[in-house]
Amino acid sequence: MSRYVYPFDQGDKDQKDLLGGKGANLAEMTKIGLPVPPGFTITTQACRAYMKDGHVPPELRVEVTMAIREIEDRMGRRLGDFHDPLLVSVRSGAKFSMPGMMETVLNVGLNDASVKGLAEFSGDERFAWDSYRRLIQMFGRTVLGIDGDLFAEALEEAKRASGAITDVDLSAADLKGLVERFKQIVREQRGRDFPQHPREQLDMAIEAVFDSWNTERARLYRRRERIPHDLGTAVNVVTMVFGNLGESSGTGVCFTRDPSTGHSGVYGDYLANAQGEDVVAGIRNTLPLAELESLDKTSYGELLQAMRRLETHYRDLCDIEFTIERGTLWLLQTRVGKRTAAAAFRVATQLVDEHLITMDEAIARCTGAQLSQLLFPQFDATAERELLTKAMPASPGAAVGEIVFDNAQALERTGEGVSVILVRRETNPDDLQGMIVASGVLTSRGGKTSHAAVVARGMGKCAVVGAEEIDVDPAAQEMRVAGRVLTAGETIAIDGSTGEVFLGDVPVEDSPVMVYIAAGLEAGLAAAEDEATAELIHAVDRVMNHADAKRRMQVRANADTAEDARRARVRGAQGIGLCRTEHQFLGDRRRDIERVVLAEADDEREAALAELLPVQRQDFIELLEAMDGLPATIRLIDPPLHEFLPDLTDLAVKVARAEDEGTVDERDVALLAAVRRMHEANPMLGLRGVRLGLKLPGLFALQIRAIAEATVQLRKSGKDPRPEIMVPLVGSVRELHLVREQAEAILAEVGAAHDIRLDLPIGCMIELPRAALTAHRIAEEADFFSFGTNDLTQTAWGFSRDDVEGAFFADYLENGVLTISPFETIDSDGAGALVLTGVAGGRSTVPGLHIGVCGEHGGDPESIHFFHDAGLDYVSCSPFRVPIARLEAGRAAVAAQDATV
Repeated sequence: MSRYVYPFDQGDKDQKDLLGGKGANLAEMTKIGLPVPPGFTITTQACRAYMKDGHVPPELRVEVTMAIREIEDRMGRRLGDFHDPLLVSVRSGAKFSMPGMMETVLNVGLNDASVKGLAEFSGDERFAWDSYRRLIQMFGRTVLGIDGDLFAEALEEAKRASGAITDVDLSAADLKGLVERFKQIVREQRGRDFPQHPREQLDMAIEAVFDSWNTERARLYRRRERIPHDLGTAVNVVTMVFGNLGESSGTGVCFTRDPSTGHSGVYGDYLANAQGEDVVAGIRNTLPLAELESLDKTSYGELLQAMRRLETHYRDLCDIEFTIERGTLWLLQTRVGKRTAAAAFRVATQLVDEHLITMDEAIARCTGAQLSQLLFPQFDATAERELLTKAMPASPGAAVGEIVFDNAQALERTGEGVSVILVRRETNPDDLQGMIVASGVLTSRGGKTSHAAVVARGMGKCAVVGAEEIDVDPAAQEMRVAGRVLTAGETIAIDGSTGEVFLGDVPVEDSPVMVYIAAGLEAGLAAAEDEATAELIHAVDRVMNHADAKRRMQVRANADTAEDARRARVRGAQGIGLCRTEHQFLGDRRRDIERVVLAEADDEREAALAELLPVQRQDFIELLEAMDGLPATIRLIDPPLHEFLPDLTDLAVKVARAEDEGTVDERDVALLAAVRRMHEANPMLGLRGVRLGLKLPGLFALQIRAIAEATVQLRKSGKDPRPEIMVPLVGSVRELHLVREQAEAILAEVGAAHDIRLDLPIGCMIELPRAALTAHRIAEEADFFSFGTNDLTQTAWGFSRDDVEGAFFADYLENGVLTISPFETIDSDGAGALVLTGVAGGRSTVPGLHIGVCGEHGGDPESIHFFHDAGLDYVSCSPFRVPIARLEAGRAAVAAQDATV
């Protein structure tokens, strides 16, 4: 029989799969002796059983009863007692932090009778009725599914009626009236009274947490973050401690280091006389944590001690929620804190310097995705710009876009290709769709620990929060600031590093980290505008150097021109893994290839090829010179044939119209006949790659000769060109054998003419399932393999990327057939299995066979880890992703090393 309930003193931080993130960390804090209110965790197994059977496991109710009674005995209170009631909070807690999950319900156990007991126990009637109205509001919104605006509007109406500025200004009598109004809303919206039995409240809240696992916003977040849908969530039931018992009480959220910059110090938000959700929701602007020292020096000292202890215990930046109840400190949650990309690098190197972690651990904590954020452009500080206001920088970056005030606008405008900034008073989990598609988020309320700040940091999304000077009016679709009224569709720019908000567009420039990557440490430091940026560049440099030292795989670049090659080289590329020569024949040269393909006579084709030889040779001279001393894998031409022929329909219409007008061009007629003869229903699987090279042997011969002559010319000038010839779309060893014979003959001929030995490597792409399955045979003729995972994915799945991504991928992602596009991250069970088969087969014939990958997956962090484990020698990616691939290759080596320990 499964056990579904674990008291906090019976778990630890390593049980996140079972207890969820919150539950595991509450258990860990209890275990090390920190002040945690008594409570228990309902496991993820219970949620999975609920999802499977459609009802709560019968055993769960029994275990909850036993756990509640244990808390009652420990606290000397009873759930629902009329004189000294025990109250609890109910919180979701999945393994991974998920903004789309159910919000916390506080004060479960209050009813019309026990609210009087709470007033008696606390000696504060106002506090009791405030707690009761909070329960009805939270329970109504999150458990009963009532529109939260109805409660918010009733609260605003009560404040207006009493002349209160904030909710803490409402009297006990005001709150009694508000409770009755809230109960009326429940009756009107749900046709039933607010549940009075404490156990019914508890059971309904627990089921609501289970149900929240499959809400649309939770599924949306899991799809975005690629979290499996079958994990389920845990539920945490915690004894209530109260931060709204007057000015000696309060609640807050703190970080052991600044989650935006990584700097050590006292960071967080505090609200006196408030409950925890007030801070996270951002409905009242908070005090800086440091001000707690003047309000309650004893609790402040205890909190700093707990923060240091937790950071030492977890050896990382920690995010902590706490409540002070009449001078007594309680810790309600901790976790390894979400942080910005800049903070990730700074914190990692700081902890190394403090001897809390090793450099291996440091690079494990800095991801390629975070590095990518640091490479994004930033606003040009020298450009003219109009400042509207300055608020709290919550998540760095530079974002420019149209103002939108809700999800619907955000989705509509981004669907039309427009960049948008989501502007809200404060965000809540319902805003997740808009936050995902927006370029940035701006709120008029909240602090660094508000929902908007935390979620934006987790997404790597630019955010500015707590802009008090902005009056956001979503009903009127307006924001008023600095004497201006801005409406939906107008452009603003926000700087998540400084908190500045500008009117209109603002130009951008390379970030200092990008300058460092492209031009080196000294240039990066020179571009740093302040000490903090210089510190960041040093941190990135240390992490990148260590990653380069640890990685086994080389990183090459996909580069088709000398400019691409130079761009890749300054970013640290160790060669070219793929030069797509068909890209060199687009534009003005397309007609030359068209002549080669459509030529009917050998002399006509040879004349066309002869014209192409000098320009193709010059292409290779420039490319190899840019990559001098490093390998450059040049793929022989692989065009889907239709890309180098006139469009059949357009040409047919042109000829038909000319016939009607009596102005027929005989060349067009001949061209139409040739295009019809060579037309393909599915060009992706048609006459391309090695097939085209064998059908038109002069085409490959031209390119091989151009490579050979370029190599000779560069060697004579003292250069060190290292070309590698790659044959595309091989499916049979015989295909490779025929091309290799031809290539070796041309290399021998050109070499002999110049008295230079040209012993260039000749290999092939493995991009068809048959090639992977017969790799042991193909290796007999190949000096190297390079996996073309784009085509390997298309042929393994049997669909064309260009045709299906807009057709049914969204449905497949929604239905769980796919968790991410297989063209973005390698499908390890499909195309990935073919890679493993190809590696094993090739090296069974040629031990130590040099093998790489040149598909788009070569720049994807998760795929890079797969390729490391598969034993590949290098990955190749776009020049812009080279730094990311370098870091991830180092992280993959460390992860593999740790896995073997």
